[in-house]
Amino acid sequence: MADTNIERRTLLAGTAAVAATVGTTAAAGIATPAQAAATPAHAAAPGAVPVDWKHAVAANRGSEIAVKAGRDKEGRFGIMFKQADAYQPPDDLLRSLAVQMGEPNTPNPADLDNSRIPAGFTFLGQFIDHDMTLDRTPLADAQADPLALTNFDTPLFDLGSLYGRGPAVDPGLYESDRTRMKIVRNANGVDDLPRRDDGTAIIGDARNDENLIVAQLHLAFAKFHNRVLATGLATSLAEAQRITRWHFQWIIVHDFLERIAGPEVIGRFLDNKGKVKREFYKPKNPHRPMMPIEYSVAAYRFGHSMVRAGYLMNQRNGQTSAAAIFGQPGGDLRGNRPLPARLEIDWWHFFDVPGKPAAPRNASRRIDGKLSLPLFNLPTTVVDDGTPSLAERNLIRGSRLGLPAGQDVATRMGVTPLTNAQLGLPDPANAGWKGKAPLWFYILKEAELTHAGERLGPVGGRIVTEVILGILDADKSSYLSVNPGFRPAAPIAPATGQFRIGDLIRFALGL
Repeated sequence: MADTNIERRTLLAGTAAVAATVGTTAAAGIATPAQAAATPAHAAAPGAVPVDWKHAVAANRGSEIAVKAGRDKEGRFGIMFKQADAYQPPDDLLRSLAVQMGEPNTPNPADLDNSRIPAGFTFLGQFIDHDMTLDRTPLADAQADPLALTNFDTPLFDLGSLYGRGPAVDPGLYESDRTRMKIVRNANGVDDLPRRDDGTAIIGDARNDENLIVAQLHLAFAKFHNRVLATGLATSLAEAQRITRWHFQWIIVHDFLERIAGPEVIGRFLDNKGKVKREFYKPKNPHRPMMPIEYSVAAYRFGHSMVRAGYLMNQRNGQTSAAAIFGQPGGDLRGNRPLPARLEIDWWHFFDVPGKPAAPRNASRRIDGKLSLPLFNLPTTVVDDGTPSLAERNLIRGSRLGLPAGQDVATRMGVTPLTNAQLGLPDPANAGWKGKAPLWFYILKEAELTHAGERLGPVGGRIVTEVILGILDADKSSYLSVNPGFRPAAPIAPATGQFRIGDLIRFALGL
Protein backbone atom coordinates (compact mmCIF):
# COMPACT_ATOMS: atom_id res chain seq x y z
CA MET A 1 0.00 0.00 0.00
CA ALA A 2 1.53 3.25 -1.09
CA ASP A 3 2.37 5.92 1.47
CA THR A 4 1.50 9.52 0.84
CA ASN A 5 4.78 10.74 2.36
CA ILE A 6 2.76 13.04 4.57
CA GLU A 7 4.85 12.66 7.69
CA ARG A 8 3.69 13.73 11.13
CA ARG A 9 6.57 16.03 11.97
CA THR A 10 6.79 17.57 8.50
CA LEU A 11 3.21 18.78 8.57
CA LEU A 12 3.60 20.05 12.09
CA ALA A 13 6.86 21.91 11.50
CA GLY A 14 6.58 25.57 12.31
CA THR A 15 3.27 25.30 14.14
CA ALA A 16 2.97 26.13 17.80
CA ALA A 17 1.29 23.98 20.43
CA VAL A 18 0.11 21.49 17.84
CA ALA A 19 -1.51 18.32 19.10
CA ALA A 20 -3.75 15.55 17.85
CA THR A 21 -5.67 12.91 19.73
CA VAL A 22 -7.86 11.69 16.93
CA GLY A 23 -8.11 7.91 17.21
CA THR A 24 -10.22 4.76 17.69
CA THR A 25 -10.59 5.18 21.39
CA ALA A 26 -12.98 6.26 24.05
CA ALA A 27 -10.57 9.15 24.55
CA ALA A 28 -10.10 10.38 21.00
CA GLY A 29 -10.35 14.11 20.20
CA ILE A 30 -9.27 17.62 21.05
CA ALA A 31 -11.41 20.59 21.96
CA THR A 32 -11.06 24.30 21.38
CA PRO A 33 -12.98 26.75 23.57
CA ALA A 34 -15.62 27.01 20.85
CA GLN A 35 -15.97 23.24 20.79
CA ALA A 36 -16.30 23.04 24.53
CA ALA A 37 -19.24 25.41 24.35
CA ALA A 38 -21.01 23.43 21.65
CA THR A 39 -23.81 21.03 22.48
CA PRO A 40 -25.21 18.21 20.33
CA ALA A 41 -28.74 18.00 19.04
CA HIS A 42 -29.68 15.59 21.79
CA ALA A 43 -28.36 18.02 24.42
CA ALA A 44 -30.23 21.02 23.12
CA ALA A 45 -33.27 20.30 25.22
CA PRO A 46 -33.36 21.25 28.90
CA GLY A 47 -32.15 18.50 31.19
CA ALA A 48 -29.88 16.80 28.65
CA VAL A 49 -26.26 15.95 29.45
CA PRO A 50 -23.66 18.24 27.86
CA VAL A 51 -21.01 16.49 25.81
CA ASP A 52 -17.70 15.93 27.57
CA TRP A 53 -15.62 17.65 24.94
CA LYS A 54 -12.41 16.94 26.77
CA HIS A 55 -12.92 13.21 26.66
CA ALA A 56 -9.23 12.81 25.83
CA VAL A 57 -8.40 13.90 29.35
CA ALA A 58 -11.55 13.69 31.48
CA ALA A 59 -13.17 10.58 32.92
CA ASN A 60 -16.58 9.53 31.66
CA ARG A 61 -19.42 9.47 34.16
CA GLY A 62 -19.38 6.18 36.01
CA SER A 63 -15.84 5.12 35.09
CA GLU A 64 -14.76 5.47 38.74
CA ILE A 65 -17.11 2.68 39.79
CA ALA A 66 -14.37 0.19 40.75
CA VAL A 67 -12.57 2.51 43.14
CA LYS A 68 -15.62 4.24 44.59
CA ALA A 69 -18.28 1.53 44.69
CA GLY A 70 -16.32 -1.73 44.57
CA ARG A 71 -14.94 -4.08 41.96
CA ASP A 72 -18.07 -6.18 42.01
CA LYS A 73 -20.43 -3.28 41.19
CA GLU A 74 -21.83 -2.71 37.71
CA GLY A 75 -23.65 0.23 36.18
CA ARG A 76 -22.76 2.06 33.03
CA PHE A 77 -19.22 0.76 33.63
CA GLY A 78 -17.85 -2.25 35.44
CA ILE A 79 -14.89 -4.58 35.80
CA MET A 80 -14.50 -7.45 33.37
CA PHE A 81 -11.88 -9.29 35.44
CA LYS A 82 -13.33 -8.76 38.88
CA GLN A 83 -10.92 -11.13 40.66
CA ALA A 84 -7.86 -9.26 39.40
CA ASP A 85 -6.56 -6.66 41.85
CA ALA A 86 -6.18 -3.03 40.96
CA TYR A 87 -2.66 -2.27 39.75
CA GLN A 88 -1.32 1.02 41.07
CA PRO A 89 2.46 1.40 40.72
CA PRO A 90 4.15 4.64 41.84
CA ASP A 91 3.32 7.64 39.70
CA ASP A 92 6.98 8.40 39.12
CA LEU A 93 7.43 5.05 37.40
CA LEU A 94 4.37 5.68 35.23
CA ARG A 95 5.79 9.06 34.26
CA SER A 96 9.14 7.51 33.36
CA LEU A 97 7.30 5.03 31.13
CA ALA A 98 5.33 7.81 29.47
CA VAL A 99 8.52 9.69 28.65
CA GLN A 100 9.89 6.80 26.62
CA MET A 101 6.69 6.33 24.61
CA GLY A 102 7.58 9.00 22.05
CA GLU A 103 7.72 7.89 18.44
CA PRO A 104 11.35 7.48 17.30
CA ASN A 105 13.03 9.56 14.66
CA THR A 106 13.62 7.56 11.51
CA PRO A 107 15.10 8.44 8.12
CA ASN A 108 12.17 6.63 6.50
CA PRO A 109 8.86 7.60 8.16
CA ALA A 110 7.03 4.95 6.12
CA ASP A 111 8.71 2.37 8.35
CA LEU A 112 6.27 3.46 11.06
CA ASP A 113 3.24 2.85 8.85
CA ASN A 114 0.85 -0.09 9.04
CA SER A 115 0.13 -1.12 5.47
CA ARG A 116 -2.50 -3.59 6.70
CA ILE A 117 -4.81 -0.90 8.10
CA PRO A 118 -5.60 2.20 6.00
CA ALA A 119 -5.86 5.41 8.00
CA GLY A 120 -9.61 5.61 7.53
CA PHE A 121 -10.02 2.91 10.16
CA THR A 122 -8.62 5.30 12.77
CA PHE A 123 -11.63 7.53 12.19
CA LEU A 124 -14.10 4.72 11.67
CA GLY A 125 -13.01 3.48 15.09
CA GLN A 126 -13.69 6.91 16.53
CA PHE A 127 -17.12 7.00 14.88
CA ILE A 128 -17.88 3.53 16.30
CA ASP A 129 -16.76 4.59 19.76
CA HIS A 130 -18.96 7.69 19.74
CA ASP A 131 -21.96 5.57 18.79
CA MET A 132 -21.18 3.09 21.56
CA THR A 133 -20.53 5.64 24.30
CA LEU A 134 -23.35 8.11 23.61
CA ASP A 135 -25.05 8.80 26.96
CA ARG A 136 -28.27 10.79 26.79
CA THR A 137 -29.15 10.50 30.46
CA PRO A 138 -31.00 13.66 31.56
CA LEU A 139 -28.81 15.99 33.58
CA ALA A 140 -30.84 15.76 36.79
CA ASP A 141 -30.65 11.96 36.74
CA ALA A 142 -26.95 12.04 35.95
CA GLN A 143 -26.19 14.41 38.80
CA ALA A 144 -28.18 12.25 41.21
CA ASP A 145 -26.22 9.19 40.11
CA PRO A 146 -22.59 10.25 39.49
CA LEU A 147 -21.33 6.66 39.44
CA ALA A 148 -23.94 5.77 36.79
CA LEU A 149 -25.15 2.78 38.79
CA THR A 150 -28.78 3.26 37.80
CA ASN A 151 -29.25 6.12 35.34
CA PHE A 152 -27.38 5.56 32.11
CA ASP A 153 -27.81 4.76 28.44
CA THR A 154 -26.92 1.18 27.54
CA PRO A 155 -24.08 0.98 24.99
CA LEU A 156 -25.50 0.18 21.55
CA PHE A 157 -24.44 0.32 17.93
CA ASP A 158 -27.64 1.98 16.76
CA LEU A 159 -26.27 5.09 15.02
CA GLY A 160 -27.69 7.35 17.70
CA SER A 161 -25.12 9.94 16.65
CA LEU A 162 -26.78 10.00 13.22
CA TYR A 163 -30.46 9.66 14.13
CA GLY A 164 -30.55 11.52 17.43
CA ARG A 165 -33.89 11.07 19.16
CA GLY A 166 -35.84 10.95 15.92
CA PRO A 167 -37.55 13.63 13.79
CA ALA A 168 -40.21 14.48 16.36
CA VAL A 169 -37.64 15.57 18.96
CA ASP A 170 -34.65 16.45 16.76
CA PRO A 171 -36.25 17.78 13.56
CA GLY A 172 -33.11 19.69 12.61
CA LEU A 173 -31.43 16.40 11.69
CA TYR A 174 -34.08 15.55 9.10
CA GLU A 175 -35.55 16.91 5.88
CA SER A 176 -39.13 18.18 5.93
CA ASP A 177 -40.41 14.71 4.99
CA ARG A 178 -39.07 13.54 8.39
CA THR A 179 -37.57 10.52 6.66
CA ARG A 180 -34.38 11.65 4.92
CA MET A 181 -31.34 12.98 6.77
CA LYS A 182 -30.64 16.66 6.18
CA ILE A 183 -27.63 17.42 4.00
CA VAL A 184 -26.79 20.92 2.81
CA ARG A 185 -24.71 22.46 0.05
CA ASN A 186 -22.66 25.00 1.95
CA ALA A 187 -21.31 28.38 0.90
CA ASN A 188 -18.04 26.70 -0.12
CA GLY A 189 -19.88 24.66 -2.73
CA VAL A 190 -19.58 21.24 -1.08
CA ASP A 191 -21.98 18.90 0.67
CA ASP A 192 -21.96 19.37 4.43
CA LEU A 193 -23.84 18.69 7.63
CA PRO A 194 -26.52 21.21 8.60
CA ARG A 195 -24.98 23.84 10.84
CA ARG A 196 -25.91 26.57 13.29
CA ASP A 197 -24.87 30.18 12.83
CA ASP A 198 -21.75 29.56 14.93
CA GLY A 199 -20.63 26.78 12.57
CA THR A 200 -21.36 23.81 14.83
CA ALA A 201 -23.12 20.87 13.22
CA ILE A 202 -26.71 19.93 13.99
CA ILE A 203 -26.17 16.22 14.61
CA GLY A 204 -26.99 13.63 17.25
CA ASP A 205 -23.53 13.68 18.83
CA ALA A 206 -21.39 16.80 18.62
CA ARG A 207 -18.23 14.72 19.04
CA ASN A 208 -18.63 13.71 15.39
CA ASP A 209 -17.94 17.32 14.45
CA GLU A 210 -14.62 17.51 16.30
CA ASN A 211 -12.61 17.12 13.13
CA LEU A 212 -13.41 17.30 9.44
CA ILE A 213 -12.66 13.63 8.76
CA VAL A 214 -15.13 12.19 11.27
CA ALA A 215 -17.65 14.86 10.25
CA GLN A 216 -17.40 13.72 6.63
CA LEU A 217 -17.70 10.07 7.68
CA HIS A 218 -20.89 11.02 9.51
CA LEU A 219 -22.02 12.75 6.30
CA ALA A 220 -21.31 9.55 4.32
CA PHE A 221 -23.61 7.55 6.61
CA ALA A 222 -26.32 10.18 6.17
CA LYS A 223 -25.95 9.83 2.40
CA PHE A 224 -26.12 6.05 2.67
CA HIS A 225 -29.40 6.33 4.58
CA ASN A 226 -30.81 8.71 1.98
CA ARG A 227 -29.75 6.53 -0.95
CA VAL A 228 -31.42 3.49 0.63
CA LEU A 229 -34.63 5.52 0.39
CA ALA A 230 -33.91 6.97 -3.05
CA THR A 231 -33.32 3.51 -4.56
CA GLY A 232 -36.54 2.14 -3.09
CA LEU A 233 -34.79 -0.35 -0.82
CA ALA A 234 -36.74 1.27 2.03
CA THR A 235 -39.96 3.27 1.98
CA SER A 236 -40.05 4.43 5.60
CA LEU A 237 -37.72 5.96 8.15
CA ALA A 238 -37.78 2.85 10.31
CA GLU A 239 -36.86 0.55 7.44
CA ALA A 240 -34.07 2.85 6.22
CA GLN A 241 -32.70 3.01 9.74
CA ARG A 242 -32.74 -0.76 10.10
CA ILE A 243 -30.92 -1.28 6.80
CA THR A 244 -28.34 1.38 7.61
CA ARG A 245 -27.78 0.09 11.14
CA TRP A 246 -27.40 -3.53 10.08
CA HIS A 247 -24.88 -2.66 7.38
CA PHE A 248 -22.98 -0.55 9.90
CA GLN A 249 -22.96 -3.43 12.37
CA TRP A 250 -21.82 -5.82 9.64
CA ILE A 251 -18.86 -3.53 8.92
CA ILE A 252 -17.94 -3.40 12.61
CA VAL A 253 -17.75 -7.19 12.73
CA HIS A 254 -16.49 -8.13 9.28
CA ASP A 255 -14.24 -5.22 8.40
CA PHE A 256 -13.19 -3.23 11.47
CA LEU A 257 -12.72 -6.13 13.90
CA GLU A 258 -11.27 -8.34 11.20
CA ARG A 259 -8.50 -5.81 10.56
CA ILE A 260 -7.96 -4.77 14.17
CA ALA A 261 -8.12 -8.18 15.86
CA GLY A 262 -8.05 -10.80 13.10
CA PRO A 263 -10.63 -13.21 11.65
CA GLU A 264 -9.62 -16.08 13.92
CA VAL A 265 -10.34 -13.94 16.99
CA ILE A 266 -13.81 -13.15 15.63
CA GLY A 267 -14.31 -16.86 15.03
CA ARG A 268 -13.44 -17.56 18.65
CA PHE A 269 -16.49 -15.57 19.82
CA LEU A 270 -18.88 -15.73 16.85
CA ASP A 271 -19.85 -18.97 15.12
CA ASN A 272 -21.11 -19.34 11.56
CA LYS A 273 -24.70 -19.30 12.79
CA GLY A 274 -24.37 -15.88 14.39
CA LYS A 275 -24.22 -17.14 17.97
CA VAL A 276 -21.91 -15.19 20.31
CA LYS A 277 -19.79 -17.09 22.82
CA ARG A 278 -18.94 -15.47 26.15
CA GLU A 279 -15.69 -16.07 28.01
CA PHE A 280 -15.05 -13.12 30.31
CA TYR A 281 -17.51 -10.41 29.28
CA LYS A 282 -20.58 -11.53 31.22
CA PRO A 283 -22.55 -8.51 32.51
CA LYS A 284 -24.78 -9.25 35.48
CA ASN A 285 -27.70 -7.62 33.72
CA PRO A 286 -27.69 -8.92 30.13
CA HIS A 287 -30.38 -6.41 29.18
CA ARG A 288 -28.30 -3.42 30.33
CA PRO A 289 -24.73 -4.52 29.69
CA MET A 290 -21.99 -2.54 31.39
CA MET A 291 -18.92 -1.28 29.58
CA PRO A 292 -15.72 -2.75 31.10
CA ILE A 293 -13.08 -0.23 32.09
CA GLU A 294 -10.51 -2.73 30.79
CA TYR A 295 -12.05 -2.00 27.38
CA SER A 296 -12.74 1.72 27.61
CA VAL A 297 -9.69 2.86 29.60
CA ALA A 298 -7.13 0.45 28.11
CA ALA A 299 -7.89 -1.91 25.23
CA TYR A 300 -9.87 0.44 22.97
CA ARG A 301 -7.24 3.14 23.39
CA PHE A 302 -4.97 1.23 21.05
CA GLY A 303 -5.96 3.82 18.45
CA HIS A 304 -3.78 6.48 20.06
CA SER A 305 -0.74 4.80 18.56
CA MET A 306 -2.36 4.73 15.08
CA VAL A 307 -2.68 8.51 14.76
CA ARG A 308 -0.83 10.46 12.09
CA ALA A 309 -0.55 14.21 12.40
CA GLY A 310 -1.54 14.89 8.81
CA TYR A 311 -3.56 13.35 6.03
CA LEU A 312 -3.90 13.56 2.26
CA MET A 313 -7.46 14.68 1.59
CA ASN A 314 -7.69 14.82 -2.20
CA GLN A 315 -5.76 15.17 -5.43
CA ARG A 316 -7.62 17.21 -8.02
CA ASN A 317 -6.65 19.18 -11.10
CA GLY A 318 -2.99 18.47 -10.50
CA GLN A 319 -3.17 19.80 -6.95
CA THR A 320 -2.60 17.80 -3.75
CA SER A 321 -4.54 18.88 -0.68
CA ALA A 322 -3.31 17.74 2.73
CA ALA A 323 -3.78 19.04 6.24
CA ALA A 324 -2.65 18.55 9.82
CA ILE A 325 -5.15 17.57 12.49
CA PHE A 326 -4.08 20.66 14.41
CA GLY A 327 -2.00 23.36 12.76
CA GLN A 328 -2.63 26.79 11.39
CA PRO A 329 -6.19 27.92 12.20
CA GLY A 330 -8.41 27.60 9.15
CA GLY A 331 -5.96 25.33 7.37
CA ASP A 332 -6.10 22.27 9.60
CA LEU A 333 -8.73 19.59 10.21
CA ARG A 334 -10.46 21.10 13.20
CA GLY A 335 -14.23 20.88 12.95
CA ASN A 336 -17.15 22.97 14.15
CA ARG A 337 -17.09 24.97 10.94
CA PRO A 338 -18.41 24.62 7.40
CA LEU A 339 -16.40 22.14 5.36
CA PRO A 340 -13.86 23.97 3.15
CA ALA A 341 -13.82 22.80 -0.47
CA ARG A 342 -10.05 22.26 -0.23
CA LEU A 343 -10.55 19.68 2.52
CA GLU A 344 -13.37 17.69 0.96
CA ILE A 345 -12.36 14.03 1.18
CA ASP A 346 -11.77 11.67 -1.70
CA TRP A 347 -12.38 8.54 0.36
CA TRP A 348 -10.10 6.26 -1.65
CA HIS A 349 -7.19 7.98 0.11
CA PHE A 350 -8.55 6.51 3.37
CA PHE A 351 -10.22 3.21 2.40
CA ASP A 352 -10.24 0.69 -0.41
CA VAL A 353 -13.15 1.97 -2.51
CA PRO A 354 -14.06 -0.32 -5.44
CA GLY A 355 -13.30 1.20 -8.81
CA LYS A 356 -11.05 3.89 -7.34
CA PRO A 357 -7.24 4.16 -7.24
CA ALA A 358 -5.38 2.08 -4.65
CA ALA A 359 -2.72 4.76 -4.24
CA PRO A 360 -1.78 7.12 -2.81
CA ARG A 361 -3.49 6.09 0.40
CA ASN A 362 -2.95 7.25 3.97
CA ALA A 363 -1.77 4.39 6.16
CA SER A 364 -2.38 4.25 9.88
CA ARG A 365 0.62 4.04 12.18
CA ARG A 366 1.48 0.70 13.72
CA ILE A 367 -0.16 -0.36 16.98
CA ASP A 368 2.85 -0.26 19.25
CA GLY A 369 4.27 1.25 22.41
CA LYS A 370 4.87 4.62 20.78
CA LEU A 371 2.70 7.69 20.26
CA SER A 372 3.31 10.53 17.84
CA LEU A 373 5.20 13.41 19.38
CA PRO A 374 2.31 15.94 19.28
CA LEU A 375 0.47 13.75 21.78
CA PHE A 376 3.15 14.63 24.31
CA ASN A 377 2.45 18.35 24.12
CA LEU A 378 -1.31 18.81 24.27
CA PRO A 379 -2.30 22.49 24.11
CA THR A 380 -3.84 24.38 27.00
CA THR A 381 -7.21 24.30 25.23
CA VAL A 382 -7.21 20.60 26.13
CA VAL A 383 -5.30 20.50 29.41
CA ASP A 384 -4.28 23.30 31.72
CA ASP A 385 -3.02 21.38 34.73
CA GLY A 386 0.63 21.05 33.75
CA THR A 387 0.39 17.50 32.35
CA PRO A 388 0.32 17.86 28.56
CA SER A 389 1.42 14.28 27.76
CA LEU A 390 -1.44 12.03 26.67
CA ALA A 391 0.70 8.97 27.42
CA GLU A 392 1.18 10.10 31.00
CA ARG A 393 -2.49 10.95 31.40
CA ASN A 394 -3.58 7.54 30.11
CA LEU A 395 -1.20 5.71 32.43
CA ILE A 396 -2.13 7.75 35.49
CA ARG A 397 -5.84 7.45 34.74
CA GLY A 398 -5.59 3.67 34.42
CA SER A 399 -3.99 3.53 37.84
CA ARG A 400 -6.53 5.89 39.42
CA LEU A 401 -9.51 3.96 38.03
CA GLY A 402 -8.30 0.60 39.34
CA LEU A 403 -7.34 -1.20 36.14
CA PRO A 404 -5.73 -4.61 36.62
CA ALA A 405 -2.17 -5.21 35.38
CA GLY A 406 -1.61 -6.53 31.88
CA GLN A 407 0.04 -9.73 33.10
CA ASP A 408 -2.86 -10.43 35.50
CA VAL A 409 -5.37 -10.18 32.68
CA ALA A 410 -3.22 -12.36 30.39
CA THR A 411 -2.94 -15.02 33.09
CA ARG A 412 -6.69 -15.14 33.60
CA MET A 413 -7.16 -15.46 29.85
CA GLY A 414 -4.76 -18.40 29.74
CA VAL A 415 -2.23 -16.40 27.72
CA THR A 416 1.45 -16.66 28.62
CA PRO A 417 2.24 -13.19 30.02
CA LEU A 418 4.97 -11.03 28.57
CA THR A 419 7.63 -10.00 31.08
CA ASN A 420 8.51 -6.43 31.89
CA ALA A 421 11.89 -6.98 30.26
CA GLN A 422 10.17 -8.12 27.06
CA LEU A 423 7.84 -5.14 27.24
CA GLY A 424 10.80 -2.79 27.58
CA LEU A 425 9.65 -0.99 30.70
CA PRO A 426 12.18 1.47 32.12
CA ASP A 427 14.11 -0.19 34.97
CA PRO A 428 12.00 -3.35 34.56
CA ALA A 429 13.29 -4.97 37.75
CA ASN A 430 12.29 -1.99 39.91
CA ALA A 431 10.29 -3.30 42.86
CA GLY A 432 7.67 -0.60 42.29
CA TRP A 433 6.50 -2.37 39.16
CA LYS A 434 5.83 -5.54 41.16
CA GLY A 435 6.81 -7.54 38.09
CA LYS A 436 3.83 -6.18 36.18
CA ALA A 437 2.89 -3.49 33.67
CA PRO A 438 -0.07 -1.14 33.05
CA LEU A 439 -2.77 -2.79 30.95
CA TRP A 440 -2.92 -0.07 28.28
CA PHE A 441 0.83 -0.17 27.65
CA TYR A 442 0.84 -3.97 27.82
CA ILE A 443 -1.78 -4.16 25.05
CA LEU A 444 0.15 -1.75 22.82
CA LYS A 445 3.44 -3.59 23.25
CA GLU A 446 1.75 -6.97 22.89
CA ALA A 447 0.54 -5.90 19.43
CA GLU A 448 4.04 -4.75 18.54
CA LEU A 449 5.74 -7.93 19.77
CA THR A 450 3.25 -10.49 18.47
CA HIS A 451 2.07 -8.97 15.18
CA ALA A 452 4.66 -6.28 14.36
CA GLY A 453 2.04 -3.70 15.26
CA GLU A 454 -0.20 -4.64 12.35
CA ARG A 455 -3.06 -5.77 14.63
CA LEU A 456 -3.84 -6.35 18.28
CA GLY A 457 -2.31 -9.24 20.18
CA PRO A 458 -4.22 -11.94 22.08
CA VAL A 459 -5.13 -9.93 25.18
CA GLY A 460 -6.08 -6.71 23.43
CA GLY A 461 -7.75 -8.40 20.48
CA ARG A 462 -9.88 -10.65 22.64
CA ILE A 463 -11.04 -7.87 24.97
CA VAL A 464 -12.06 -5.58 22.10
CA THR A 465 -13.73 -8.35 20.11
CA GLU A 466 -15.61 -10.01 22.96
CA VAL A 467 -16.98 -6.72 24.29
CA ILE A 468 -18.13 -5.44 20.90
CA LEU A 469 -19.74 -8.75 19.95
CA GLY A 470 -21.25 -9.05 23.42
CA ILE A 471 -22.91 -5.66 23.11
CA LEU A 472 -24.24 -6.50 19.64
CA ASP A 473 -25.56 -9.77 21.03
CA ALA A 474 -27.33 -7.98 23.91
CA ASP A 475 -29.03 -5.53 21.54
CA LYS A 476 -32.39 -7.09 20.69
CA SER A 477 -32.62 -5.00 17.51
CA SER A 478 -29.16 -5.83 16.11
CA TYR A 479 -28.84 -8.12 13.13
CA LEU A 480 -27.15 -10.73 15.31
CA SER A 481 -30.27 -10.88 17.48
CA VAL A 482 -33.04 -10.38 14.93
CA ASN A 483 -31.59 -12.11 11.88
CA PRO A 484 -28.18 -13.74 12.44
CA GLY A 485 -28.36 -15.05 8.87
CA PHE A 486 -28.38 -11.49 7.49
CA ARG A 487 -25.93 -10.93 4.64
CA PRO A 488 -25.51 -7.67 2.71
CA ALA A 489 -26.53 -8.16 -0.90
CA ALA A 490 -26.78 -6.30 -4.20
CA PRO A 491 -27.26 -3.51 -5.02
CA ILE A 492 -25.63 -2.36 -1.78
CA ALA A 493 -22.98 -5.09 -1.70
CA PRO A 494 -20.96 -6.23 -4.74
CA ALA A 495 -21.81 -9.84 -3.84
CA THR A 496 -23.85 -11.46 -1.10
CA GLY A 497 -21.92 -11.46 2.16
CA GLN A 498 -19.12 -9.32 0.75
CA PHE A 499 -19.40 -5.84 2.20
CA ARG A 500 -16.83 -3.46 3.65
CA ILE A 501 -16.65 0.24 4.46
CA GLY A 502 -15.46 1.03 0.93
CA ASP A 503 -18.61 -0.59 -0.44
CA LEU A 504 -20.76 1.53 1.89
CA ILE A 505 -19.05 4.66 0.63
CA ARG A 506 -19.40 3.54 -3.01
CA PHE A 507 -23.15 3.03 -2.56
CA ALA A 508 -23.63 6.18 -0.47
CA LEU A 509 -21.96 8.39 -3.06
CA GLY A 510 -23.40 6.58 -6.09
CA LEU A 511 -19.94 5.80 -7.44
